[in-house]
Amino acid sequence: MAEWSLPPELWSAIFLTVRLALVTSLVLLLVGIPLANWLNNSRWRGIIFIETLVSLPIVLPPTVIGFYLLMAMAPQQPVGAAWVSVFGHPLPFSFAGLVAGSVVYSLPFAVQPFQAAFRGVGRNMIDSALALGLTKRQLFWSIVMPLSKHGILTGVSLSFAHTMGEFGVVLMLGGNIPGQTRVASIALYDEAQKLNYGAAHAYALILLIISFAILVGIAFLQRKQHAILLSN
Repeated sequence: MAEWSLPPELWSAIFLTVRLALVTSLVLLLVGIPLANWLNNSRWRGIIFIETLVSLPIVLPPTVIGFYLLMAMAPQQPVGAAWVSVFGHPLPFSFAGLVAGSVVYSLPFAVQPFQAAFRGVGRNMIDSALALGLTKRQLFWSIVMPLSKHGILTGVSLSFAHTMGEFGVVLMLGGNIPGQTRVASIALYDEAQKLNYGAAHAYALILLIISFAILVGIAFLQRKQHAILLSN
């Protein structure tokens, strides 16, 4: 029977994972809200291709996303070269590289709930606000956003949970550098490969508890958002 032992670097990997998920969720909140609003309201015929690109990470293997991002971030490419010129080090195999990959990989898990929440605001309320003289910007920030808060929290929570469980993208972009890119999912795999099942159980259990708690919160938020939509 495998001995239950906690590796000393366990909490370092967990804290790094939580930090990555928090930063990614914040970036997706700032980027996802205007993007979701634009996707909902744009009348450009090519908008369907943008929506498809946003949704692509849902079906595309994470290693494919990680590979193309790794190529795009290489110092020989424009994005990678610009990063090196500003910060003095390559983007891949760094925490910033993990954030960039996580934002792309978790983008649909934030944007799609945002879109659904914005679409759920009653048309009668929107028409009444416009009739009263509110501009579209005032309408969005004073009416649509407050009524969509539970849907926005759902999107942020989903992107956080999705980032917590990343494997393929972070492995391709960050490798397994302790204290810098060794997130919990990579550490779990590494411990299992070494047949250190006690440590692997510890990582798996912590990730399971965090994921379960987030999903319970998401279910609560979805029920609240549904109740708001019914009242409108």
